[in-house]
Amino acid sequence: MVTSTTEELLALDRAAQDLLFRAARTANAFTDEPVDDAQVRAVHDLIRYGPTAMNAQPLRVLLLRSPEARARLLPYVSAGNRDKTATAPLTAVLAADVDWHDRLPELFPHRAGARDWFAGDPAGREVQARFNAALQIGYLVIGVRAAGLAAGPMAGFDPAGVEREFFPDGRHRALLLMNIGRPAVDAWRERLPRLPYEDVVTEL
Repeated sequence: MVTSTTEELLALDRAAQDLLFRAARTANAFTDEPVDDAQVRAVHDLIRYGPTAMNAQPLRVLLLRSPEARARLLPYVSAGNRDKTATAPLTAVLAADVDWHDRLPELFPHRAGARDWFAGDPAGREVQARFNAALQIGYLVIGVRAAGLAAGPMAGFDPAGVEREFFPDGRHRALLLMNIGRPAVDAWRERLPRLPYEDVVTEL
């Protein structure tokens, strides 16, 4: 009996699998090559099809390109992340829109009145916003890799400070920062271990 390999069981070819997963790494250093608007738009046009509950799509992305915008962010970034954020070609602030329900008549039109289900539940809306935006951040990492770029997501920052600085309207929750660009030669740390199938998957 011939046993199929992982590569044979997946629809993506080996090169695509490597680009998105096996060879892809979290980047800590980047070249000077810029990331332009067309590249970011292409990534969004791909990842926007990833599923979210009720098609809510609460992720909001703030791109910091100018030195002035980056200077506003750096005081809220942890010391270990500050230098690479200052020099990355592009930094994105990834946030969840807690008023995502306002778009449900447009995004979930087959369920009339869906917006009203959440209008009086700000705490519940925030839980849903954070969860679904986190899903979308995962899609974004893969989309950046699909564009031949590298992503450097970072949780080491002051979310409340970033929200005061960039989202004073109060409707966004800063979840993650992400540096984006072409990886430098010394961009990677040694790959860390991954859990085997037997430690992750159980069956009943």
